[in-house]
Amino acid sequence: MEQQAPDQVGRDRLNPVVFFGSSILIVFFALWTMFFTGAAEGVINTALSWVSNTFGWYYFLTVVIYLAFVIIIAASRFGDIRLGPDHSKPEFNIVSWASMLFAAGIGIDLLFFCIAEPVTQFLAPPEGEGGTVEAARHAMELTFLHWGISGWGIYTLVGMSLAYFSYRHQLPLTIRSALYPIFGRGIYGPIGHVVDIAAVLGTVFGIATSLGIGVIQLNYGLSTLFDLPENTWIQALLVLLIVVFATLSAVSGVEKGIRRLSEFNMLLAAGLVIFVLIAGPTLFLLNALVMNIGDYITGFIGMSFNTYAFDQPTDWLNGWTIFFWAWWIAWGPFVGLFLARISRGRTIRQFTVGTLILPLGFMMAWMSIMGNSAIDMVMNGAQAFGEQAMNDPASSIYTFMETLPLAGITAVVISILAIVFFVTSGDSGALVLSNFTSILTDVDHDAPIWMRILWASIIGLLTLALLMAGGLHALQSTVVIMGLPFSVVLFFIMVGLYRALKTESLKHHHPHPAPAGAFAGKDVNAPTWRQRLSRAMSFPDHNQAIRFLEKTVKPAMIEIERELSDRGLAAGITGWDHERRHLELNVDLGEDGRFTYQVWPRPATVPAFAIRAHAGHNTYYQLEVHLEEGGQGYDLMDYTQAQIIEDILNQYERHMVYLQRCREAPGDISMPGQHSRDGE
Repeated sequence: MEQQAPDQVGRDRLNPVVFFGSSILIVFFALWTMFFTGAAEGVINTALSWVSNTFGWYYFLTVVIYLAFVIIIAASRFGDIRLGPDHSKPEFNIVSWASMLFAAGIGIDLLFFCIAEPVTQFLAPPEGEGGTVEAARHAMELTFLHWGISGWGIYTLVGMSLAYFSYRHQLPLTIRSALYPIFGRGIYGPIGHVVDIAAVLGTVFGIATSLGIGVIQLNYGLSTLFDLPENTWIQALLVLLIVVFATLSAVSGVEKGIRRLSEFNMLLAAGLVIFVLIAGPTLFLLNALVMNIGDYITGFIGMSFNTYAFDQPTDWLNGWTIFFWAWWIAWGPFVGLFLARISRGRTIRQFTVGTLILPLGFMMAWMSIMGNSAIDMVMNGAQAFGEQAMNDPASSIYTFMETLPLAGITAVVISILAIVFFVTSGDSGALVLSNFTSILTDVDHDAPIWMRILWASIIGLLTLALLMAGGLHALQSTVVIMGLPFSVVLFFIMVGLYRALKTESLKHHHPHPAPAGAFAGKDVNAPTWRQRLSRAMSFPDHNQAIRFLEKTVKPAMIEIERELSDRGLAAGITGWDHERRHLELNVDLGEDGRFTYQVWPRPATVPAFAIRAHAGHNTYYQLEVHLEEGGQGYDLMDYTQAQIIEDILNQYERHMVYLQRCREAPGDISMPGQHSRDGE
C-alpha cells in the first residue's frame, strides 16, 4: 500500500500502515512482558548482552559523528538558511523556547539522576579507586558527558532536518521526509513506512523509559510524604493518573498546555537549584562548578572515545554510557519533532546554537550544584547516604533534601516537579506520536485529539509492562536495544539533509536579480524621479493595494502566462479568492517541479514622520514578492506593468540557472516545490 503525498489528499487522516504496524508491535510486546515476565526478562537480557558486546564501540562513534555534523552545518554557509520560508519569524520568544527545549528534552530524568549518578560515579567509578578527590572530579566529568552536548547533538540533527524539510519544503512532519533527497517520492511507499515505524518504536520505548523512571521516583516521594507503599499497584495507579493529565495537556496543544507547563517547571527547577546553592556550601559549589566546566571541556574528546578497550567494565557501560547514548538516540525522533514543531522561523545556526548551548548551560549548573553537594556530604562522612543513593536512586534526591532546611517544602516541590516533568514528557510524546502516525495536509496541523488520547494510553501501557518485567533494569535494557535501528536511520538523515542544503545553496549563491524598479531607466513609461520620490512617500491602504493587484500585477502575470503557454509550458494564475487575497503565477516544469511567483499584500507600520499625514492610521500595505523559498523583501507597489513583467522574468531566469546547476552537480537533487498555503 502506498501512502499518498500530502498534496494528493483532501483532509488529515490516519496513516494505517505506520499506525497499525507500530501500535500492534508495541501492544504485543507490552502484553508479552506483562504475562510472560520471566521469559521476557531473559530475552531482553540476552539481546542486551549481544547489542552491547557487538555495538558498544558503534554507539560511542555515532554520537560523536552526529554532533560534529550539526556543528559543521551550522558553522558553514548553510547556517543562514531559515527553517521555514525566508520571511518567517520564530513563533516563541527565547524564554518560552528554552523552557520547552529543557522540559521535553531532559525532563524528569534530571531529578532521578542528579544525585544518584555523581555519587555512584564517585564511589564506584569505571576505573581507578573510588572515594578520592580524583574520583570526585571524574564523577562530574562523566555526569556532564552523559547529560551534555553529545546527546543534544542527536536532538539537533533530527529537529533541524524535520523543520527544514517540513517548513521550508512542505513535506510531512515525519522522519521519512528527511530521506526525500535520497529516495524522492519513494518516501511515500514501503521505505517511508519502515523508517517511520522505526521512529515510532524508538520514541515509544524512550518515553516509556523516562516515564518508568519517573514513576519509581514519584512513588518513593509519595511514600515519604504520605506513607504510600512502594509497589507495582501504586505505580500502575500513578501511570494511569499521569496519562490522564498528559492527555489533557496534549489536547490543549503546544501553545497553551505544553508551553505553560514547561515555563512553570523551568522556573520551579531554577528556584530549587538556587535554594540548594544558597543553603549549601555556596563558595565550594561555585568553585566546583567552574572546575567541572573546565574538566568537561578539556576532557571531552578523550571521554567521548573512551571505550575502555583493555579492561572493559561491561556492566558499567551497559548501565551508563551505552545506555545513555542509546537513550538519547531513542528519544531523537520524539524530541527532534517537538523541537522542529516549536522552532519554525529560526535559522539553522540559531537553532543549532540554541539547542546545544541553552540546555547545556542549565544542565551544567543543575548537575554540578546538586552532584557536588551530594559528593561533599559523602566525603564528609555520610557513607550511608552514599550507599543508599547508589542502591536506590529514586530516593536519592529526597534523602539529600532532608539534610537541608525546609525539608518538607522541598519534598513537595520535588514531587510537583516530577509530576509536571512527567506530564510534559507524556503530552509531548502523545502529540509527536500522533503526528508520526497521521497523514496531515498541512505541516502546521496536529493530529486529531482521539489519536493523542490513544497514544498517551499506549505509552502508559508500555511503561507499566516494562516496570512489571524488571523495573529500571528492563527499561534501560530495552532502550539500548531499540536505539540501534534508529541510529542507522540517523545516518540516512545526515546524507539527505546535506544533499538538500547543498542543492539549495546553488540558488542562494546565484546573483539575485535586482528588483524591477532598478531598471526604471530602460522603460519609456518609467516614472520621473519626482514620481519615484512620491511613490516612496506614499503609504497605500488595503483597498489601494488590492486595486493595484487587479489593475497592474494581474495583467502583467497574464502577459507572461500567455507567452509561456504559447511556448508549450503549462502556466496558470491562481490564489485570488476570499481567503487567500494574493496572486500566484505557477509554471509547471515537469520533473523539475514548478516555478512560483507570488505577490502578497502585507501590512507594515507607517513611519512616525508620516502618521499625522495619514489621519493617525499607523498601518499601510506593501505588495511583497514571494518565491518558493519565501519572501524576497521588496515591494512592487506602484511599479509599472512593464517593470513587473521584467521582475518576473528576472526571477524565472534565476530559477532556470539554479535548475541547470542542479543537473550539472553530481549527486544533487531538486527538492519538491513549496505549495504555499499562505504568505506568512
